[in-house]
Amino acid sequence: MRNAQNYQPRYDVVVVGARCAGASTAMLLARAGAKVLMVDRQKYGSDVVSTHALMRAGVIQLSRWGLLSKLMATGTPPVRRTAFHYGDEAVHIDVRPEHGVDFLCAPRRTALDSVLVDGAREAGVEVRHGVTVTDLQFGLDSRVTGVHLKNADGEMETIRAGIVIGADGRQSMIARRVGAHTYTRGTDSSGYVYGYFENLVDDGFHWYFEKNVAAGVIPTNGKHHCVFVGVHCDQFAGTFRRDLEGGFLKTAAANSPELRETLDTADLVGRLRGFSGGVGHIRQSHGPGWALVGDAGYFKDPLTAHGMTDAFRDAELLSRAVLDGRSLAFAHYQEERDVISKSFFEVTNDIAAFSWTMDEIKDHHGRLSHAMKVEASHVAAFSPITNLAA
Repeated sequence: MRNAQNYQPRYDVVVVGARCAGASTAMLLARAGAKVLMVDRQKYGSDVVSTHALMRAGVIQLSRWGLLSKLMATGTPPVRRTAFHYGDEAVHIDVRPEHGVDFLCAPRRTALDSVLVDGAREAGVEVRHGVTVTDLQFGLDSRVTGVHLKNADGEMETIRAGIVIGADGRQSMIARRVGAHTYTRGTDSSGYVYGYFENLVDDGFHWYFEKNVAAGVIPTNGKHHCVFVGVHCDQFAGTFRRDLEGGFLKTAAANSPELRETLDTADLVGRLRGFSGGVGHIRQSHGPGWALVGDAGYFKDPLTAHGMTDAFRDAELLSRAVLDGRSLAFAHYQEERDVISKSFFEVTNDIAAFSWTMDEIKDHHGRLSHAMKVEASHVAAFSPITNLAA
């Protein structure tokens, strides 16, 4: 008979973080037959800083996973048109049908993360919110063998696992505890302020660029628009810190009189929020008994609005490696992620430098568009993940 006091439950996988990367990874692994525990310190359905936009590759994956219709049922508006504003010039682009997808979208994280967590739970994942990972458990050979947890009541528990996956963001505790090496680091980053506005016309994504300033108007749930303005991180404090709303409106006006006029007719819902910036990184993302996914392993500046799409892609890549189980499979996960991500990382860093001319930012967006087309084709060609019991 086991000693109940010393008993430590065991799972095939413990996923730390229940956002885009973590919930997707947990769901895919559980669908393949793995016994998965997913924990997150935040409440179910809570909000988080986000640029919201999902690009084609991300929409493709939500559709393939059977979650796209559920997401759209939350009131997420389809986006079928994008406009890039370069000073006084506007370039309008229709979203064409490709790989079975004819729209993009930008869900509130309260909607998207809930749909993903629900999908994980339906697949058989044990989900615990309000739980903090206080430390990792290590074996004698330095292999990660589990996690130490603390719940909202302060109760402690140790969970054993075949592998612990850190999906706990760019300041990942898991990455820190395993000593994950950062082998690529960005040089520039943006700082931005954003808020949700009502009484704006929904006519797709609008991205605005002017010297030293960027902005965006993004339709999202609740008939609201997420509106952001951004500057180089070195300019963030001087632009926003003393007067968040005044700096927001002044920066919007400097970017585009049209944007400023648009905001004059809109009503702010709630408060403005700020992100002071953080340079991108690419980290070693696997080791004995552990792996990283999402921003924990690969983070780039939010200005290109591609982080959630990255998270879905890498969740699928990592899930395949976990199910394979061999060291070679994990090495391939990291290599494939890095090959796909290299062009995104480089062009995002160039855009976040804010040193471009109008012709140069157009060129950067051409590079970004090409990278997204390559990525969408790559993701669309993913083969189905095999069930462990098959």
